[in-house]
Amino acid sequence: MNDTVVIYSNESQECERMCLLLKALDGEFHEYVLGQHFDESAFVSEFGPEATYPQIAFGSKHIGSMKEALRYLSDRGLLV
Repeated sequence: MNDTVVIYSNESQECERMCLLLKALDGEFHEYVLGQHFDESAFVSEFGPEATYPQIAFGSKHIGSMKEALRYLSDRGLLV
């Protein structure tokens, strides 16, 4: 992976899994954690009331949820 990944996390199991996957792919990522780096109102303001954790961006491109990020990685041949 060439782009730095940003993960907006609430430290849920899905967020932890996404971080572990990125580590396994040797990807560089930054994890922003609810309550440490942002609050819930900022999350909703940025991603909307229906958004779930984690929200993921590759470089400057917001991808979305974990499911959408997995599809993005798969489409680029990074997941088999």
